[in-house]
Amino acid sequence: MTNKKKIVFTGGGTAGHVTPNIAIMNELKNENYEFVYIGSKKGIEKDLMQKQNITYYGISSGKLRRYLDMENVKDVFRVLKGCFEARKILKQLKPDLLFSKGGFVSVPVIIAANTLKIPIFIHESDITPGLANKISKRFATKIFTSFDETTKYFPQDKVMAIGSPIRKEILTGSAEKGKRFLDFHSGKPILTVMGGSLGAKKINEAVRANIDELTKYYQIVHLCGKNNLDSQLESHPGYRQFEYIHEELADILAATDLVITRGGSNSIFEFLALEIPMLIIPLGLNQSRGDQILNAKSFTEKGFAITLQDEDVTKESLLEHVKLLQTKRDVIKKSMANANQTRTNALTTLVDEIKKVLNKNE
Repeated sequence: MTNKKKIVFTGGGTAGHVTPNIAIMNELKNENYEFVYIGSKKGIEKDLMQKQNITYYGISSGKLRRYLDMENVKDVFRVLKGCFEARKILKQLKPDLLFSKGGFVSVPVIIAANTLKIPIFIHESDITPGLANKISKRFATKIFTSFDETTKYFPQDKVMAIGSPIRKEILTGSAEKGKRFLDFHSGKPILTVMGGSLGAKKINEAVRANIDELTKYYQIVHLCGKNNLDSQLESHPGYRQFEYIHEELADILAATDLVITRGGSNSIFEFLALEIPMLIIPLGLNQSRGDQILNAKSFTEKGFAITLQDEDVTKESLLEHVKLLQTKRDVIKKSMANANQTRTNALTTLVDEIKKVLNKNE
C-alpha cells in the first residue's frame, strides 16, 4: 500500500471556521489520506476535532483586532510564537497540503507553511474577507470563495467562487424522525429558531415575548444557546427549547418549514441547500465586522431570505417579519430551487481540487 497523503487543516475561533473542514475530511476519510489539525490551544476547534478523533496540535495565537489596544502588542509576539510552533509541527509532519478556513489561528500556520513551500488552499465564507484571509492571500496557492462577489478581493489568478462546502449529513435528515424526536404533529408548520450562542439574547427575548401568538400558527424549535433555557416555558405546548442540537439536527431541519437565523455563511448556505425560507437577523456592527449584514443583503437580493437588522429587533418587528416570511414562503422556495439547479457542488469541487494537487507528484 502506498504511503498516505497527509493534509493539515487549520481554522478556528467559531464553529463556522471548522465545520467545512469536517465536511472535507468526511468526504475523503475512506481514501488513502491522513488528517491532522492545527488550531488554538483552547478554541472550539479543539473540542470539535477531539469528537472527530483527529490528531490535534494547539499553538499560540493572537486575536486580530481592527482597533487600538495594548493587547495588540502582546498579540504580535503570540503570533510570532505561533509561527515558530507551527513551523516545528509542519516540519515534523511534512504534509502534502494545508487547508485553511480562516480565523486568527490560521495566520501563523499559513506563514509557516509558506516558508516550507507546502501548497496552501484557503476558503473564505463571507462576502468580504476576514482579516486573517486578507493577510494570508499572498501566501495561498489557491483561494476559494462562497460568494461570487468575494472574488474581487483576491488575486484573480488564484481565486475561484464555488459556494459553501455543505456537510452531506445535513442533507440526509428525516422529517418524520425530526417530528418524532420533537413530539410534534403535522397539523402546524415548524418554525426553527437558531440564534446561536453569540449575541442571540435579543432574538431569544423577542421569540419568547411572542410565544403565545407564534404557537397559534407554528410549532417552534428554539436552539437558544448555552445557559439560555427558560424553565418557565419548559412545558409550553408547541414549543421545544434546547441549548444545542447535534445528532438530531439534520432530522429537525428536514422537518422545518421556516427558520430564523443569524447571518453566518455556512448556516445560510445549508438552509439554501435544504430550501428552507429564512428570516436572517445578522449580528450588528457592535458585535462583528459587518460580514453577516452583507451576507444577509446578498441572500435577500437573490430572493432566498428576508432580513431584519439586529438593532431593529422588537417584539412587534419580529412577529411582523415572521408573518412576511410566511407570505413570501412559496416565492422564496422557488428562487432557492432555481438556484440549486444551477449551483455547483462546492464540496465536490474542493475535494477534486485537493486530489489534483495530492496526485500530481505520484
